[in-house]
Amino acid sequence: MRVGNNPHKDKPILNSNYLHQIIIPVYIPNFNDYFKDSFKILKLCLNSVLHTTHDKTFITIINNGSCVDVKHYLETLFNEHKIHEIIHTQNIGKINAILKGIAGSNINLITISDCDVLFKNGWQEASSNIFSKIKKVGVIGIVPQFNMHKINSFNLIFDNLLNSKLTFFKVKDKKELEQFYDSIGWDKNYNQDYLEYVLGLKWNIDLDVLVGSGHFVATYKKDIFDEIISNIPFKMGGFSESYLDQMPLKKDYWRVSTTNNFAFHMGNIYEDWMDQININNEKPKFNNSINLYNAKKINKLTFIIKNKILQKVLKQKLFYKLFLRWKKLPKKMINNY
Repeated sequence: MRVGNNPHKDKPILNSNYLHQIIIPVYIPNFNDYFKDSFKILKLCLNSVLHTTHDKTFITIINNGSCVDVKHYLETLFNEHKIHEIIHTQNIGKINAILKGIAGSNINLITISDCDVLFKNGWQEASSNIFSKIKKVGVIGIVPQFNMHKINSFNLIFDNLLNSKLTFFKVKDKKELEQFYDSIGWDKNYNQDYLEYVLGLKWNIDLDVLVGSGHFVATYKKDIFDEIISNIPFKMGGFSESYLDQMPLKKDYWRVSTTNNFAFHMGNIYEDWMDQININNEKPKFNNSINLYNAKKINKLTFIIKNKILQKVLKQKLFYKLFLRWKKLPKKMINNY
């Protein structure tokens, strides 16, 4: 039986005091073979999160079926108030775990990150600065990658095709760009010109961004997830990763990346350099006055024109070469780019 009324009945939920949420799914089932260094790398990742984020950051960790030692470690961080939320589940797949972290949140910016990312100082401020100055940006990556303009970025290219701001410019840090591809196990047999020039937007005298973004670490506007699927039937692969990549396009948001490298992908093998990245302990300042532009869902015809038709046009070698020349890629690189 029930006596009286629940004191919380009919009371509205107040807006969150947090400005930014970080969601990190963790799956370390054991410490053998592929996972032998994963626990050490996870600790480096979370330590870098704690030291590079401001006090208005809400940290959500989804334990996606990890072993007992990892579970206890995460619970210790929660009990010490270093992280704000921990969700324990069996291994339900990476994207399903992320969706659990998104549901129920009313925080305007969400960073979704793998648990092998080493964050550098300044990434949060750089992301907030881009969101505040370029209203159509919906996703920001913090690790430059090459050729990302060919992936889920045709709406940005369409909107800026006649705009001189859309242009190729020199990579800021060739060594760190190259290091990313080393971290995912690529041989160096890719086109070395990709390490020299990237397509970007010279937005104004103080701000450049790269066209496109990866998905192993990126920050999203919350309204992208107003409508989310309840379950994805893949643990990894399938359409699971493309699901997150393409959601921003439904609201015609642009995907961009910072020109500076603000994080490292560590992978599953520990290396000495990971302990040598200088991360200072000074908490960054937060900007309480960011006025985010929230877009409406675009119609199907607009989506097809911007994302499908332009993609098919630029896949034609002649048109793509004309595009590269128009956007000022050096002539000597055009034939092989």
